[in-house]
Amino acid sequence: MSGRKRKKGPIQKAKTEAWSKGKRAIALVVLVAAAVVVTVVVLFFPAKKGDMETAAKGPGEGSLSRSEPSAQTMDDFQKLIGKWLRPDGGYILDIRGVDNQGALDASYLNPRPIHVSRAEASKEGSMVKVFIELQDVGYPGSSYNLIYDPGREALLGIYYQAHIGQSFEVVFVRMK
Repeated sequence: MSGRKRKKGPIQKAKTEAWSKGKRAIALVVLVAAAVVVTVVVLFFPAKKGDMETAAKGPGEGSLSRSEPSAQTMDDFQKLIGKWLRPDGGYILDIRGVDNQGALDASYLNPRPIHVSRAEASKEGSMVKVFIELQDVGYPGSSYNLIYDPGREALLGIYYQAHIGQSFEVVFVRMK
């Protein structure tokens, strides 16, 4: 019997076919859901090449200088002031002010306030960057590294969820 294959009976064959159909259905649902998410992101939030990579750099990796910013830099920082909505979850980043060193007066709501331990703006070339660090229950050391996109009135970048060690691409849009 070593070289011969055993035929499956009708019950075993039906079980195998049902199992295969179930796996195919799950795979199809996952594939369709992923395609929908990618399509929505690409259509509604088309990022410029390199924006996400630049945003992923932490505050120590960019040119976060503490020297006196120019008048143009201060004007660019002032554009950050306002309420910003992350449409994928209703999270709100409220930037109320910025000082001449780039320190932001900011709060984060989900929908209740989450403690912001550090909030700062910096400029790298013509790019205005925002770094927000959260320190609260469920958010220990989580952070946002964002880039201001004046053409779309959006903050684009990376959210690092520290307690699970994962990063996610995110977009905040200015609330009108």
